[in-house]
Amino acid sequence: MAAETIDTLGQVRATGTAWKFVRAYIKSMRLYYAFVTGITGWVGVSLYHFLLPSQVSYLRSTLILLVLFLSWGVNQIFNDFLGLPEDRINAPHRPMVTGELALRPALWLSSLLLAGLTVASYFFNPWSTIPVLLGVALNILYEYAKAWSLWGNLVFGLSIAMCAVYGYLAAGPLPTPPITPGRVAIFVLVVMLNALMTFFTYFKDYAGDRAAGKRTFIVQYGIDTARRAGIIGACLPAAGFVLCVLCGWLPEVGLRDPLLFALCAGSAVCLQGWTAWLFYRYPRGERAYTNLAMNIRACVAGQCVLIALVNGPLALCLLLASYILIGLLFRCHRDAQA
Repeated sequence: MAAETIDTLGQVRATGTAWKFVRAYIKSMRLYYAFVTGITGWVGVSLYHFLLPSQVSYLRSTLILLVLFLSWGVNQIFNDFLGLPEDRINAPHRPMVTGELALRPALWLSSLLLAGLTVASYFFNPWSTIPVLLGVALNILYEYAKAWSLWGNLVFGLSIAMCAVYGYLAAGPLPTPPITPGRVAIFVLVVMLNALMTFFTYFKDYAGDRAAGKRTFIVQYGIDTARRAGIIGACLPAAGFVLCVLCGWLPEVGLRDPLLFALCAGSAVCLQGWTAWLFYRYPRGERAYTNLAMNIRACVAGQCVLIALVNGPLALCLLLASYILIGLLFRCHRDAQA
């Protein structure tokens, strides 16, 4: 009887430990950011659906999008590990910093999930393994590139843009030709949107980045200069899109639904402008953290504009759903120190 009691207690403790690990892992994934990788990947999937509708498998596309929405969180474990020195100052309550999330099991789990993603990608389309591997490499490089001012933002933008490339390549057989000026233009705009998004995230990390020797643009030139630069930066995605149109780089995409495109584009421009204004007014303290929700929404809205080029109703639905869900998920992470 005593032995049975001991076994039961051991099982309870093991279950409690496992649940604690899972909870800490999910918390570290910061799922409100999942819409960044998910909607970015949806840009590539939507473009493929537009170009080769006869080759579309909706089951395959659903699996691809599930992978893309989870990819941010899986990679975030590596980011937290590589960024521990500055996180001890910027985010001392994060599970990996406090020890709530066991380091080795978390890294092993993320490694296994990435390995599984790579294998699955090969079966989707062997070419799709390339953006997976590049994304992982860029994600690791990013932690070091933060020391190179705006180069860190560019590396981050490239790493997230790999999600759009992945969605495009994994959705089915390669289109002919696989690369055109229009598709390159969309890729560049995706890089720009995500580079801008991460620029604003550095405001909340100013103290830790400075102490850890990460010479981001904000550390190098100061908060006052950076918040003015943010106002200019918020105009760049719209300016870049107009330039692409004027140069005729988006002819194959065209504009399927002008009204819905205009609604998405107007919303994105307003959200990007509002984000820049929020960080200009509140570049420090807890408000610099809570501003992140609007920053993520602005980035996602920009990706929805690109989807609206080929599928206006889908883009508008994604914009509205993302806006609401990002806010709800962000409320679960109210601690600015985590």
